[in-house]
Amino acid sequence: MSEFSKTVQLSVSGASARILPDGFSDRGYVLEIGGAEQSHVDLSDPSYIFYEYLRRIGNVIDVLAPAGETITAAHLGAGAFTLVRYIQATRPGSAQIAVDIERELPSLVMEYLPLPSGTNCQVIIDDARAATGELPARLGTEAVDAIILDIFSGWSAPEHLAEQSYYSEIKDVLAPGGALIVNVGDDAGLTFFTAQAQSLLNVYEHVWCLAPTDMLTGKNAGNLVLVATDQPLTDETRAHLLGAGPHPAAVLDTHEVQDLIEDLRA
Repeated sequence: MSEFSKTVQLSVSGASARILPDGFSDRGYVLEIGGAEQSHVDLSDPSYIFYEYLRRIGNVIDVLAPAGETITAAHLGAGAFTLVRYIQATRPGSAQIAVDIERELPSLVMEYLPLPSGTNCQVIIDDARAATGELPARLGTEAVDAIILDIFSGWSAPEHLAEQSYYSEIKDVLAPGGALIVNVGDDAGLTFFTAQAQSLLNVYEHVWCLAPTDMLTGKNAGNLVLVATDQPLTDETRAHLLGAGPHPAAVLDTHEVQDLIEDLRA
């Protein structure tokens, strides 16, 4: 058994987690939880993001500030620290924090897939909602530029993390011009996505959506990315996000998100 096939038992969920070679590269590895692939890391190129929905989140992070400028970022759901690595690679010196409820998971990742030298990332073992109010103080700032919520998987998501009141709590610690970026995995019909998108629209001035074009029909299972912010989606930003892919790509503004919700409910 190689060192990258070690398995650990997660104490909260009871699922097993292990790191395996990705099978198609020399320096790529996959974090598997409960038998399902959860994250991918390329140790030779931390700016490379394999999974499409994570690539879309990375694209949003790219437009939050001028290229190379540092930001503060909080990752609610640590995974294999794919986006922590990406932010360090593209915005060196950014102050980051990763929150995960599974104590064993960050330890496994840090041991076998260490973060690049110079990465400034605190790791907090806690419930994401319980830790949210403390994020700015822990980062030494008044508010956080980017908050990435990557815990949801349809209606099996932790209920207290999918409540509109929680989105309001996140808004309270979000910096002006910053963004809450939510990965929403859902089944065909997108009933969970619809509920989350509406909750965000009830709290934030602007909500964008990034997704593969075929996800907008509501007929397929998959991942959609919601971006909640105080900033409108400009033509320039939309063009950048569309060009960055992955393709085929759709980028919706606030009005189009509301239209999508109405179409999915019809």
